[in-house]
Amino acid sequence: MRVDGLLFDKDGTLFDFGATWNSWAAGMIRDFADGDAVMAARIAAELDFDLPSEKFLPESVVIAGTNREAAEAVARAVPGQDVEEMELRLMHAAADAPLAPAVALAPFLDGLAGLGLRLGVMTNDTEYAARAHLGEAGVAEKFHFIAGFDSGFGAKPAPGPLLAFADAVQIDPARVAMVGDSTHDLIAGRAAGMQTIAVLTGVAGADELAPFADVVFPDIGHIAGWLAE
Repeated sequence: MRVDGLLFDKDGTLFDFGATWNSWAAGMIRDFADGDAVMAARIAAELDFDLPSEKFLPESVVIAGTNREAAEAVARAVPGQDVEEMELRLMHAAADAPLAPAVALAPFLDGLAGLGLRLGVMTNDTEYAARAHLGEAGVAEKFHFIAGFDSGFGAKPAPGPLLAFADAVQIDPARVAMVGDSTHDLIAGRAAGMQTIAVLTGVAGADELAPFADVVFPDIGHIAGWLAE
């Protein structure tokens, strides 16, 4: 088999990014603006979010950035906001976001576990939100490792949190594949000496991801076939 472990990004990888976050973000922006259309437009601009179409732009910090970076962006647009309070508010709100799994996660993960693979999640979201989302999807217990940017290992695109997974499950990084929807995921994977799998359930397209990926798939459901080749 090609690998002994798979480390997944969360948003845009395990969960379809647009279906999970676009409408949620539009509602949060309007809540932050408290009915002020000018303020809502300002927040949307800071987040690189197209408010009329309710879609994140490919360059948005929210796509691959941390919860802290998102909080800093909102705080720049809303006078008098404390970044730490904003970060906490976003963390709790994000934990309740509607989830749109990229595939039926439980049978997919059970299939991988049946192959003897060690499984992990590393997201630039908070660990709190990651555990909440995976728990809501009924799959948290299927992972041997769950980390966010605030778990003490760093954030992607640095390789530190990826190497923490390899260390936790005692696998050579070269025998791990990092699976993600952004260049942050793939650059981190390459820096950690891992194989890299790109999926197109995020915002980035194949042309953007391919230079950093060993393979590019429409979604994570194609990984089992790749493993069997």
